[in-house]
Amino acid sequence: MFTNRYVRTIILSRVFLQLGVWIRNFAVLLYVTDITNNDPKYVSLISVVEFAPIFLFAIIGGTFADRWKPKRTMVWSDFLSAISVLVVLLALVMGEWYALLIGTLISASLSQFSQPSAMKLYKKHVASDKLQSVMALSQSLIGIFTIIGPIIGVFIFMQFGIQVSLLLTFLFFLTSAIILSFLPRDTDEANAQNTGSFMTEMKAGISYVWSNRSLRTLGATFAASGLAAGMIQPLMIFITIENLGQDKSFMQWFLMTNGAAMLIGGAFIMTVAKKVKPQVLLAVGLLVSAICTIAVGASKILLLSFALQALSGLFYPCIQVGIQTLLMKNTEAAYMGRVGGAITPIFMGMMVVGMSISGYLKDMSSLLTVYVLSGCLLLVGAWLLMPIMKEKQARVQSF
Repeated sequence: MFTNRYVRTIILSRVFLQLGVWIRNFAVLLYVTDITNNDPKYVSLISVVEFAPIFLFAIIGGTFADRWKPKRTMVWSDFLSAISVLVVLLALVMGEWYALLIGTLISASLSQFSQPSAMKLYKKHVASDKLQSVMALSQSLIGIFTIIGPIIGVFIFMQFGIQVSLLLTFLFFLTSAIILSFLPRDTDEANAQNTGSFMTEMKAGISYVWSNRSLRTLGATFAASGLAAGMIQPLMIFITIENLGQDKSFMQWFLMTNGAAMLIGGAFIMTVAKKVKPQVLLAVGLLVSAICTIAVGASKILLLSFALQALSGLFYPCIQVGIQTLLMKNTEAAYMGRVGGAITPIFMGMMVVGMSISGYLKDMSSLLTVYVLSGCLLLVGAWLLMPIMKEKQARVQSF
């Protein structure tokens, strides 16, 4: 894979980009909790500005990835992300800490244009029999940074503070843009396939999803699981502080445990994925996640909480592999980009809703109540898959 110039260059740029993202995210999280005295509403707001752009720009970025030149799009996205961080740093020096949220929002929005362009370059310049390996490599990179990212982010913030953290983020984003600039020049292609307007293409993708029963079911499952994930995503720091009596920086070890388990689980799932139906993989992943979520909310035992994080991480690849396989099997090639752009915002949109209300729900009830509600929603998501499972079973019996 690394003999391919495109793979080598893009993966190297993503290493620096991931470093910048993790340092930025933890610097913002820890700094805001410091100055707001761990206010859950502001913690929720941080998550919203990090994830809302995925909901707002996923389908837009996917569409424009086919219209714009991919190398130029990726270079400019990373470069503008770097500039936005530099502007935020200057605003922070002047005492405007709210600029942290605005800068994070802008940077996360720009990434929605860069990511689809990378997929387009892979599709065009990587042999079809190598694509799955390249995608696995990309996912492994994310898994690795799930382990080391929190450690690096917390260490840099604790040792050097918010300003150095943002300066390093700027340098890493800029480095990513410079590396991408060494990609071969974009070819001038006639956009013959883009005969319709943006709105026409977007409506066609939505109509395609709605007319396909399996994709409709996946959309409903995405909505339930997205809301569930969003409700607890900002609250892990309170599990660390309130349930386990640890310092907030201890959260990095939970994330590291979960990430390491994800790597192990991903390696195992890849060996059995062909033998297990994707809808079964997805349902099992959701069921285990539901049980672990409720248990994490209730646990006040450090060792048990670590074990639950590991178990959840082991089965999380079931969800990812199941989702990707079902989307691939139930979508025509001509609609792949638009289907992804239509369904991803369902998950992310509900996730943003969950993150928006999580702090208020915690204040109105309790941390355990929010985690129980999240677990119940994951159970609903697994239950919604029943029509697909019955449909596949009936199809097999008919032969």
